Amino acid sequence: MALYFTSINSGSNGNCYYVGNDNEAVLVDIGLTCKEVETRMNRLGLPISKVKAIFISHEHSDHIKGLAVFAKKHKLPVYISTATLKSSRLFLDENNTFSLNHLQNIQIGDLKISAFSKFHDAADPYSFTVECNDVRVGVFTDIGAVCDRLISHFKNCHAAFLEANYDTEMLENGRYPYFLKRRITSGHGHLSNAQALELFTNHKPSYMSHLLLSHLSKDNNDPELVEKLFKNVAGDTFVKVASRYEETALYYVSNTQNTPEVYHFDPSLHQPAQLNLF
Repeated sequence: MALYFTSINSGSNGNCYYVGNDNEAVLVDIGLTCKEVETRMNRLGLPISKVKAIFISHEHSDHIKGLAVFAKKHKLPVYISTATLKSSRLFLDENNTFSLNHLQNIQIGDLKISAFSKFHDAADPYSFTVECNDVRVGVFTDIGAVCDRLISHFKNCHAAFLEANYDTEMLENGRYPYFLKRRITSGHGHLSNAQALELFTNHKPSYMSHLLLSHLSKDNNDPELVEKLFKNVAGDTFVKVASRYEETALYYVSNTQNTPEVYHFDPSLHQPAQLNLF
């Protein structure tokens, strides 16, 4: 069984990532409004009924903005650490809210979601991998430094969302105040293009078919620059920047494919009430 995945949005203005198989899916973070997530999923032909759970990486507003409304409206369980929930100051249905812990594995139908701690300036931040039948997609954003945990998970992914937040020179010469520049580069902020590229170059598995470069800074990065940077060393791996303005295409990965694939949804063949992607 394959996995389908897309970035609903990626950036400091809002983050939301979809990963699923034929029968169920999960969302990582809801940093857009409920209505906007619904609109973008509809454009992709993704029925919300396939979403079975929401996983929250940390409490910053660009990751939880639409969480409370979306979870309540669609009656979805939310997996969020106790410290993150407290820091978020959100009111969620306590009967449908479940705690996250480091190195925890959670089964959602045929999907196995693995959570592990990361370096970021939040209460208790996590990265995730989503696995089905030995196919794995990683969601690795908002990371201040590459650690052994990240390397071990990245090395096992068939596809990944990987943060490439800033170009070092652009950040140093940019308009951000000194304290913000130091926060970003502190080891608990964000990954630079160079840090992400080093991880990709040194630890990319031979079977990684897709890399979606994520959480790019609007002011301190250039999507064309960073995409070219990674494509130069990507080999057969498909590389694409996840936009901060719109959803990406819906991508497809399996453990048998030899080339990257994109699922093309034709809205002329479907009515919104009858969307059935798989």
